[in-house]
Amino acid sequence: MSWITILKKREDYRKLYDGFDPHKVALYDENKIEELMSDKGVVRYRRKIEASINNAIRFIELQREFGSFSDYLWEFAGGRPIDGSVGSIEDLQATSDLSDRLDKDLKKRGFKFLGSTTIYSYLQAVGVINDHTSECFRYEEIKKSQA
Repeated sequence: MSWITILKKREDYRKLYDGFDPHKVALYDENKIEELMSDKGVVRYRRKIEASINNAIRFIELQREFGSFSDYLWEFAGGRPIDGSVGSIEDLQATSDLSDRLDKDLKKRGFKFLGSTTIYSYLQAVGVINDHTSECFRYEEIKKSQA
């Protein structure tokens, strides 16, 4: 499944998944699964829909254990953003030791349908990993904000 396919369906997902509220998604039942399976606004693959409900439940458990998902992530990262030290776009990677460790731990905790590449992208998006290339016009600004 391509990223662009999912991104084009983002607003449908947001609406159908109750604004991505994990407490609501965790309560989805067979009727809601059937509703999602019949809507073209989402990828209609039962196992992925069931995994999203499972992952919402696991997410809430993780929040309870660590206080927040953020605290969980930052514990793995040592509490500081990781500078990917990327010289150019050709040097970018799709995974890291951190995303591999998180993937393994999340799967151990019962999460499904995730992988190191998706986790790595998430870590970049939320600022845990800084993979701005040194050529990027924002590189210095990001480095300073992390100091």
